[in-house]
Amino acid sequence: MTSAQLPLDHAVRAAAVAGIPTALADLGALVRIPSIAWPAFDLDQVARSAEAVAGLAERTGVFDSVRVLTAAIPGTGEHGRPAVLATRAARNGRPTVLLYAHHDVQPTGDDALWESPPFEPTLRGGRLYGRGAADDKAGVMAHIAALRALKETIGDDLDLGIVLFIEGEEEFGSRSFGQFLSDNREALRSDVIVVADSGNWDSETPALTVTLRGNARFTLKVRTLEHASHSGMFGGAVPDAMLATITLLATLWDENGSVAVEGMTTRDAETPEYTEETLRDEAGLLPGVAPIGDGTILGRIWNKPSITVTGIDATSVEAASNTLAPEISVVVSARVAPGQKATEAYAAIEAHLRAHAPFGAELTFSDVDCGDGFLVDTDGWAVDAAHDAMRDGYGVEPVDIGVGGSIPFIADLVREFPRAQILVTGVEDPHSRAHSPNESLHLDTFRHAVMTEALLLSRLNARTAP
Repeated sequence: MTSAQLPLDHAVRAAAVAGIPTALADLGALVRIPSIAWPAFDLDQVARSAEAVAGLAERTGVFDSVRVLTAAIPGTGEHGRPAVLATRAARNGRPTVLLYAHHDVQPTGDDALWESPPFEPTLRGGRLYGRGAADDKAGVMAHIAALRALKETIGDDLDLGIVLFIEGEEEFGSRSFGQFLSDNREALRSDVIVVADSGNWDSETPALTVTLRGNARFTLKVRTLEHASHSGMFGGAVPDAMLATITLLATLWDENGSVAVEGMTTRDAETPEYTEETLRDEAGLLPGVAPIGDGTILGRIWNKPSITVTGIDATSVEAASNTLAPEISVVVSARVAPGQKATEAYAAIEAHLRAHAPFGAELTFSDVDCGDGFLVDTDGWAVDAAHDAMRDGYGVEPVDIGVGGSIPFIADLVREFPRAQILVTGVEDPHSRAHSPNESLHLDTFRHAVMTEALLLSRLNARTAP
C-alpha cells in the first residue's frame, strides 16, 4: 500500500461504516423473504428474492448490466433457481474481481425451536437473528455495502472490473451451477474470485478459508422383508430392516467415533491451538458428552473424513406398532478430507456398506451427490491483499483456517477459471448457527467484514491486471 492510498483508505473505511445501518435494514428486508430453493417450498419466493437482490445491485450505480438468469440442470430437462449476474467491464488495465454469495436459504426446521420467528429479523444481544441473516444473505449485503462505499469514495475513477454473482440454489446443491458457468463464461471471467460464504476464527478475528472438506451425500435403502410382519410372531428369527440398518451403520465408525471405512483418506497438516472447552462452547456439546475421534480437534474437523446420518424414513413414535419393518431409508452425509476426490470417497463407502450388509440385507443407493474439497495456493498476490485488508478492516491479525463443511461449487470455479485466485471469506462467527434454529449474524463482525471488502476492492482498483 502506497502513502497515496492512505487518505483513500480512511475515506473508504468511513463510508463503509456510515453505510452499515442502511445495509442492515436491507439485510432485514432480504431475511423476510423465505427463499428456500427446495421443491417442497414456494419457489416464487426464490424468484422474489432474486429480484430484490437485482434491485440492490442496480441501485449501487456500479454495473453496466444487471440480469436475473437461470441455467439448465444437466440431464433433467429442468432449469435451476434464479441467480443474479451483474457486470462492470474493467477499465485502464485494471483487474476484474468476481463477488459471489447466495440468496437462497436452508429450511427452518422445527419453528418451535426458534426464539423469534425465523423470517422476522430480530435484534438481540448484538446479533441479528433470522434464517439467512448469516448464511448467506449477510454475504450478499457485505458485497453490496462494500460496493456502495467504493462508489461513494472513488466515483468515476472506479476502473476495477466487477462481477456480482448471487446464486439462488446453493443450499439445494447448486445443481445448475456448472451449466451457469458454462453459459456465462465470458461474463464471469475474472482475475480474483471472492466467495463470501464461510466463517471467521471468532467474532473479532477474521479468517481466510484455505482448505475445505469435500462431500458425498446419498440415500441408502435397507430392505429385509417383502412386507411387514408381526414382531411377536416372527421376532427373534426374522431380521427386520431396522435391526439390519442399525447393525450396518455401526460399522462405519470405530469405538472412538472415527470413520472406519477403508479407502477414505486423511490430510496430514498442522492446525492451530483449539481447546475442548472452545469446542463445547461453540458446538453446544452437553456436559456429559465426550468429543469423538482422535488427534487434534481441528485436525478432526478440517483434515479427516466424517460420516453423519442426517435423515431417516421409519415408522414414527406416534405410529409405532408391534411390527417388523420391511425397509428403512437413511440419508448419509460424508465429509471428505481435502485432497481426496469425493467420488473416490463415495465409492469406498458404498463398497464398505455392501461388504458389511448383515443377514444378506438388500441395499439400494440413490440420490448420490458428490463435491470435491478445496486447497488454496496461499502464495498468490491476491491472498496477500486479502490478508492486508483483513488486518486493516478488523484491526487484528487474520488467521488462515480450514473448514469442516463443504462448498462443492468451488471445484467448478477452479475447473472453469484455473488462472483466477479464489479467496474464501465470510461474515459468520462460530456462534452463527448456520443451518440451525436461531441462526444469527454478529453485528460487529458484519461491520468489519464490510470494511475489509471495501478496502480490498479499493486497493485492487489501484492495481494493474496480471
